[in-house]
This record gives sequence, structure tokens and C-alpha cells, in this order.
Amino acid sequence: MSGPRPTTEPRPAPDSVTDLVRWAAFSCALVPVVLLWYGASLAGATGTALGPAAVTGACRCLLRRSERGRTERGGRHTRERIRGRTPVD
Repeated sequence: MSGPRPTTEPRPAPDSVTDLVRWAAFSCALVPVVLLWYGASLAGATGTALGPAAVTGACRCLLRRSERGRTERGGRHTRERIRGRTPVD
């Protein structure tokens, strides 16, 4: 009996930005639920949730813009690679 054959196709890289935004959206939805659970008013819980939701939306836009810029330029530290230097992380 032989095991599963290894595939030569590389696995797609996980989209960490999408995962991050999903967790942030989950947290934004969880905040008003917890506040309501502990007796806050509906208006107060909604108002409190708007702040993190706005920050999450802005961060998502900035992360996507950063991703697009990185793929257009060919990755990080393009100029240093062209000159033959290794970037320091």
C-alpha cells in the first residue's frame, strides 16, 4: 500500500489580510453584544461599535493598497535587490 502521492502544484499562499479583517469584523460585532449583555443601552453599544468598525475599514483599505503596491513593484526592497545588496529586515 502506498500513501498519497505528493503533488507538484504549490499550495496557494494564505490570504492573511482577509483573515485579519475577518477577525477584526468579528470583534467589532462582538463589542456591542457584550455591552448589551452587561446592560449598556442600544444607542451606546452601537456608538461604541462604530469606532472600531471605522478603524477596521480604514486598515483594510490601507492593507489592500499596500498589497497592490507590492505586487506592482515586485516585492519589498526592489531597489536594493537591483543594486545587489541584501536588505536588512
